[in-house]
Amino acid sequence: MKKILLPTDFSENSWNAITYALQLFKNEECTFFLLNTFAPAVYQVEYLLVMPQPDETLNVYKESSLRNLEMLKERMQTEFSNPKHSIETISIFNTLVHQINEEIQDKSIDYIIMGTKGATGAREILFGSNTVFVLKKVKCPIIAVPETFTYESPHEILFPTDYGINYQDEHIQPLLNLTGNNVARINILHVDKGRGLTEYQERNKQQLESYFKHSAYLFHSVQNESVQEAIANFQLKVRVNLLVMLNNKHSFFENLFFKSTINQIGFHLNIPFFVIPTKLGKK
Repeated sequence: MKKILLPTDFSENSWNAITYALQLFKNEECTFFLLNTFAPAVYQVEYLLVMPQPDETLNVYKESSLRNLEMLKERMQTEFSNPKHSIETISIFNTLVHQINEEIQDKSIDYIIMGTKGATGAREILFGSNTVFVLKKVKCPIIAVPETFTYESPHEILFPTDYGINYQDEHIQPLLNLTGNNVARINILHVDKGRGLTEYQERNKQQLESYFKHSAYLFHSVQNESVQEAIANFQLKVRVNLLVMLNNKHSFFENLFFKSTINQIGFHLNIPFFVIPTKLGKK
């Protein structure tokens, strides 16, 4: 029984991510937890920490949240009726990241699936600030679904790696669990800096290959490209349905997404982005 957390702000953007989740796991027994955190902007984090319960003035927010969650649950059951799926709702006065971490602990969440907003106007932003913050602060496999993406089964999966991680079950199993119910090929992409692989990298590559021995997979190596360029160029050749990365604190992943120059990267995804932390939160 998969346990999947679906944060929502009741936007079409979050609905798109919910529909992705329902279709991705349509053949599996799942419990979906719809989470809405209501903490108006006037309430700062410090206030939330010292105030155990919302006061009467927040009742209107609570009632609206509960009402919208029930409407959303009904919409899911009507448009994607599935006897394998059950839906629970969570409405709480808290910040999003804090509550997501609470739910991971309390419910042993397997995946988080949430929407992302694209760049708007002159600002070059990879994802909405909420999504970036969750990617940084939450230790659970997360699939971020662009607001413009219409569901496609993940037939072609792109997995960029520098082979700088000693791969463990917890790193790869979340991906294998997805590919097990979908006809999928995993494309492992390495950007060669011209020095070849070290013994450590070679061992990690062989370990990765052993994990994928029962899956369809291909190794790819490119030179004279940045990771961003390699990903973009690969997508020109292959219709990729899912981008997968391990979020290792000292890997190129962090350099790619979490530096202060994030608004200058100009790197945008139009496919779902599956991020697996190398250190999972306790379940």
